[in-house]
Amino acid sequence: MTENEPVEPNRGLQFLGQVRKGNVFEETVGQLLRSMRLGVFPPGEKLPAERDLAESLGVSRATLRDALAELQSAGFLSIQRGRYGGAVVSASPKTGAEPLRQTDRPRVEDVLVYRSVVEPAAAGLAAAAPLSAEQRQRLMAALASLDSAEKETYRPLDARLHIMIADLSGSALLAKAVAEARDATSELLNRIPFLEPNIEHSREQHSRIVAAIMAGQPDEARALMHEHLEGTAALLRGFLD
Repeated sequence: MTENEPVEPNRGLQFLGQVRKGNVFEETVGQLLRSMRLGVFPPGEKLPAERDLAESLGVSRATLRDALAELQSAGFLSIQRGRYGGAVVSASPKTGAEPLRQTDRPRVEDVLVYRSVVEPAAAGLAAAAPLSAEQRQRLMAALASLDSAEKETYRPLDARLHIMIADLSGSALLAKAVAEARDATSELLNRIPFLEPNIEHSREQHSRIVAAIMAGQPDEARALMHEHLEGTAALLRGFLD
């Protein structure tokens, strides 16, 4: 592709799937990363116009811009100016010392399956449990700490909230399983970029999960936790190269 050569605006769009509702930002990032990984949008090629991309993905242009901005910050895209400028796929994205690779896929999938079983169950049991005033206070304090956490402390505090929810389930074995799952998840998350819009989305989901637990709604707590875990799953799978 030369500097003066326009790119076909709809090239590769047929390979993009519609983003599922619930984890829109994460799914958008995952879909874009997958399209780059599979060569639909190879290194050095400009992505289609925002309007066409957003329509193909089934997301708003605001969500798409957030996803593109984070991918640019992580080094997966560069922005070229001029008449034929736009978002161009980078040849060597900056992802840290040990980025996730295809050889990590079995481990990633194992962790995701494990989490999908133990964490929604723990959230449901926590919501069904007769929580004391002290337990409720501790849970809300953990949520408040996470809401105000800085980038450097967010992931440990995130893990702490999830483990605390598991503790409220009343099952020591289940709490231990969730702690093990969270430890494995943190190891994987530390190998991908820290995405601010994903963190903001996670904060909203954490608040809803805690609200369901506090209100004694087991089914809602399980469903919300499952939705929350799907967001993490979309990111981890998207960053596998």
